Amino acid sequence: QVQLVESGGGLVQAGGSLRLSCAASGRILTIAIMGWYRQVPGKQRELVASITSGGRANYAESVRGRFTMSRDNAKNTVYLQMNSLKPDDTAVYYCNADRVLTSKGWDGNYWGQGTQVTVSS
Repeated sequence: QVQLVESGGGLVQAGGSLRLSCAASGRILTIAIMGWYRQVPGKQRELVASITSGGRANYAESVRGRFTMSRDNAKNTVYLQMNSLKPDDTAVYYCNADRVLTSKGWDGNYWGQGTQVTVSS
């Protein structure tokens, strides 16, 4: 079983910064892609950023240039550095692990429990 635990959310003023972390645990050999998603009430969950095991990151247009995603494969941990935050960034942020290779073979898709980010104007 794979578990994802996020941390680092909180309340920040517009223009401020936060750093989210997501640690994956279990009998993990590698994770093909990890991502950060966010969701506000009444809207669909949207992809914020993703990163491959090789370190190639992609970003949603709305956060490009402000957010940076990185990963430490040795720790099965990803980070999301969020700078120049805006009130529109307010959401619950979820970590995702897609295509996880464990000691039992390739496994599916996993989600963390989410962490709240609130940006005040």
